[in-house]
Amino acid sequence: MSTLPKVSVITTTYNDAANLERVMDQVARQDYGNLEYIIVDGGSTDGTMELIRRMEERMPDRVRWISEPDSGIYDAINKGIRLASGEIIGCCFDRYADDNVITRMVQVMEAEGTDGVHGDLYYMDGDRIVRRWHQGQGTIRTGWLPGHPTLYLRKEVYERFGVYRTDYRIAADYEFMVRILYRKQVRLSYLPEILIYMSYGGTSSGSLGAYLQSLREGHRALRENQVSFAWVTDLCRIARVLAQFI
Repeated sequence: MSTLPKVSVITTTYNDAANLERVMDQVARQDYGNLEYIIVDGGSTDGTMELIRRMEERMPDRVRWISEPDSGIYDAINKGIRLASGEIIGCCFDRYADDNVITRMVQVMEAEGTDGVHGDLYYMDGDRIVRRWHQGQGTIRTGWLPGHPTLYLRKEVYERFGVYRTDYRIAADYEFMVRILYRKQVRLSYLPEILIYMSYGGTSSGSLGAYLQSLREGHRALRENQVSFAWVTDLCRIARVLAQFI
């Protein structure tokens, strides 16, 4: 029996079979020896189920899935978290930098005895780098936060602090990170490497309107988590984002 902690990787999808096939291949190629793959489908009608069944054949006894309507991406991620049996949980919606990203993430977590790990990422437009996310370590108060696609946490963090709030439409990931990190109750390791290549144009970066909505919800998250002088943190966060384009 493997002594490696089990890692549950969650992918959510809905009628996006072409992208799902690419993401599934990324997960299957990871060399980590104790990996569980969870696919949460919103009830697709485009051939997604055929892909999931093929994945079950490619990763025997390591794929778990559910296919039913949901209330959006954060509701779907929450379903994946509840389905996960791993000690460490992360998500994959994009491209790992190489085939041993998860191995390196777990190694640094285990070596440092932390509650989770994060690293750097690039936002990509095709093969062109649009934004460079190199934030290192820091504090929520100064506008810092981990790159969410690189954030892998021990399951006990979700058991202590809860899952993603579905009353946030676009920034539930930010609210969650503020909730667990502002008071420094969760310790993260930092892996100073590019771990994820993320497609630019996601939920919060696809348009100016989406970005402004993300900022509004982000300010709400700060206020609801009792971050004092939330507007200062807003300004620091905007400055950090602008720096990523330089």
